[in-house]
Amino acid sequence: MPGSLMLEMSGVVKRFPGVVANDGVDFDVRAGEVHTLLGENGAGKSTLMKILYGLYRADAGTIRLAGEMVDIQSPTDAIGHGIGMIHQHFMLVDTLTVAENVALGLKSSRGPLTDLDEVSERIVVLSERYGLHVDPEALIWQLAVGQRQRVEIIKALYRDVELLILDEPTAVLTPQEVDQLFVTLRQLTDDGRGLIFISHKLHEVLALSDRITVLRHGRVTGHLDAAGATREGLAELMVGRQVQMVPDKPVVEQDRVVLEIKGLTVVGDRGDEALRGLDLEVRAGEIVGIAGVSGNGQRELAQAIAGLRPVVSGSVTIAGKDLTNQLPAEMRRHGLAYVPEERMHTGAVSGFSVTENLLLIDHGDERFVRRGLLDTRAIMRHCRDLVSEYNVKTPSLETPTQSLSGGNIQKLILARELSGTPKVLIAAQPTRGVDIGASEYIHERLIRQRSESTAVLMISEDLDEVFALSDRIAVIYEGSIIGVVDATSTTREAIGLMMAGVKPEAVGA
Repeated sequence: MPGSLMLEMSGVVKRFPGVVANDGVDFDVRAGEVHTLLGENGAGKSTLMKILYGLYRADAGTIRLAGEMVDIQSPTDAIGHGIGMIHQHFMLVDTLTVAENVALGLKSSRGPLTDLDEVSERIVVLSERYGLHVDPEALIWQLAVGQRQRVEIIKALYRDVELLILDEPTAVLTPQEVDQLFVTLRQLTDDGRGLIFISHKLHEVLALSDRITVLRHGRVTGHLDAAGATREGLAELMVGRQVQMVPDKPVVEQDRVVLEIKGLTVVGDRGDEALRGLDLEVRAGEIVGIAGVSGNGQRELAQAIAGLRPVVSGSVTIAGKDLTNQLPAEMRRHGLAYVPEERMHTGAVSGFSVTENLLLIDHGDERFVRRGLLDTRAIMRHCRDLVSEYNVKTPSLETPTQSLSGGNIQKLILARELSGTPKVLIAAQPTRGVDIGASEYIHERLIRQRSESTAVLMISEDLDEVFALSDRIAVIYEGSIIGVVDATSTTREAIGLMMAGVKPEAVGA
């Protein structure tokens, strides 16, 4: 049972130019509980936690720890008050050992000399107590993602934190690793620690939380016990309206193979084989979801299909035509649409206007050229239609794309890519970093493309998304497809085991 009040944040206000990120927010945590902070991107969650951790200074409001007013001016102050934070992107030095990373920033009992032996001994004790098994002598770069996260937790426990902030801690974990993490987190609360859990995955929030606070536009829209909460109710508090959690998928004939990949081998950025003889097929009117832990070749697969990364061996065929190693423009001419995972690096030009990004690929199309010059009227009419059809919220067509929200940039890219009535759509991490309302819209567009007989290959690290949209799920592991299963007849557990390298026949998938 949760105990005494550890943290009390009252009336917290934080302003940035043109926006109030936190508008009179109240938030508290009791000893022995998990209190989740939930909200869309830009709702103010990270800002509030950065204030608590000393990275930002509040413009108004108070912070009390164990009933006493405190002034936290830096992360050092926060750690001194027993507050720790595990960031979504791990703060570890790859070339150092586990023990060296844990010892970083701490005074040695031996003056100028390190006492790594003592550090290693305590790491072993903490590892055994909380099931965080990791070798103190291992180099960070040698560890899997789940093991690196254990090191982050050990770092916090080594510093005797009583209040731990976890920012999207499950983003790069398999379902089995998530289960293991939750066991550890419950052990921490059983010892009387308070946890603040930040996540956008509603099923995880409901599975782990004791209490939930929802933010929208910098304000609290709900404080509630997790025991009485539902995914639909939480989603409505987040966006202010009802949200369709699972899109309707009409029956579509799926008989023709449109995208065929055979024996694909591709070299990654570090010179190693990122894809190793990968085979895959996607039919017309079908969504095939690629599931896998980040870094198993997903990015290289999308780039190789799109003509952005050289294929060493194997083939990429669209509608029966071998297009291996063709330029992106040629791939598009033969019916490929590509929504990349890094929308502001490879999906859009941040300094270009909405119009310029919408016309980025098709500026030479005869529809937009008149007597050798760009036809401004035709271009503006085309762009207005796309902005309206895809519900891109922008002050004007001349607004710089970098001024739009992540969800609207993603909708802009979808509008441009789908305007060419593609045969094949590659959608890589289509809703990463966008809010739940934009995610709902993007899911609807993918389902619509499926209904229009497009072959859709969706690459996502969000298993909820993979299960909600896919007809078949292909699991990628160390550059190869380890198995392809029907989405309606498999389980999260089976997919999770395959993501960890277990063959489908071994898990009954």
